[in-house]
Amino acid sequence: MPDITIGQAGIYAILGYAIVFIGLIALMLVITLLGKLFTRKKEEKAPVPDAEVAAPAPVAAPGTAGQLKLYNVDPKTAAMLMAIVADKMGKPINELRFLSIKEVAE
Repeated sequence: MPDITIGQAGIYAILGYAIVFIGLIALMLVITLLGKLFTRKKEEKAPVPDAEVAAPAPVAAPGTAGQLKLYNVDPKTAAMLMAIVADKMGKPINELRFLSIKEVAE
């Protein structure tokens, strides 16, 4: 294997860095162009609502949550837990009935 000088090694390093950066810039341009292309298509498909016509407010489901017993849980944490469960189940929170919430210590 032939020996290379420090100058040649420096040139090889600079060329290697340049190739990597040119590749990264090309990748960035491709991603940016694809992003603009897909954003433009999404804007073309979406209908533009009139300013005068407002969407009706969603109607809450009838029902009540009933009484809830909290054991070592503050009301804010209980509310967050109930909202997370309702979101994961895909149901309005007033269609679910929580009887109690208890913190389980490990």
